[in-house]
Amino acid sequence: MTTRSLSVSRSLRILLAVAFALGCAIVARAQEAQAPAPATAEEAEKESQNEIARQLANPISSTWSLQFQFNNFDLTNGRWNNNLLFQPVLPVSLTSGVNLITRPVVQVYNSVPYQTSTGEKARTTNFGDWTQVELFSPTNTGHWLLALGPTFIFPTGGSVYTSQGKFQIGPSAVVAYMNKEFIAGVFPQQWWSYAGDADRPQTSQMFLQPIFNVFIHGGWNVGYSGIITVNWEAPPNNRWTVPIGLQIGKVVKFGNLPVKFQIAGQYMVTQPDPVGQHWNIQLNITPVIPKLIQGVLFE
Repeated sequence: MTTRSLSVSRSLRILLAVAFALGCAIVARAQEAQAPAPATAEEAEKESQNEIARQLANPISSTWSLQFQFNNFDLTNGRWNNNLLFQPVLPVSLTSGVNLITRPVVQVYNSVPYQTSTGEKARTTNFGDWTQVELFSPTNTGHWLLALGPTFIFPTGGSVYTSQGKFQIGPSAVVAYMNKEFIAGVFPQQWWSYAGDADRPQTSQMFLQPIFNVFIHGGWNVGYSGIITVNWEAPPNNRWTVPIGLQIGKVVKFGNLPVKFQIAGQYMVTQPDPVGQHWNIQLNITPVIPKLIQGVLFE
């Protein structure tokens, strides 16, 4: 091979090497341009709020929370019934495959209007009955949320107008489907009285809570609000209270403390006579607290 041929061959190899290097640089540059930018602190914070909103909408989540719910009912007789409920959610891991979710409902006060024997309008405000739900839930069920357990009502009310006067027990359950966009399901509870004040009537009642929420970026949720109630001891045409309602909530953070604020309105399409709930304006404030019982209780 001549010197000129060697020179051309060497030049060609150098040219190919340079072209290959330039090509690799261009491809790397293009891939860098197409790669998503690292999440900003603001975006990471919004995603954290989204996750908290999903957990608080989940009735059997592993998140500890302390909900304060204020209800303001417009009754069909033109008067008002107000109450404040304290509703913590306290889940623990019994085993690696089963969680126990404790959900007390404490009526901090119940302000009830009534009519005296002389026909005068009066009102009493006192502590109400205590409801306790214990739900056993299997873990690793994918998008499905399943739970079953007992529910109790204790006659802790301080007045005949704010208490049913009966110890009650029955079953409760949760069946729901949940993903990052929405949750849909149902949470029924049924109680029968078995003890208590002998002068008070026996009870058989059900609460049926439809669950439907759509999650919106930034910790927002929009969905159905209301609990269907049934008094099985009443005549068949006078048993049901059926609400149609809408709720809007938002998770915000005060330092490291996440708090969900939610407002809801409900219209009762049917209610018992002679006095039933007509409208309700509801406010929920739900701080999220650290889980106080960590780990698995029974390995």
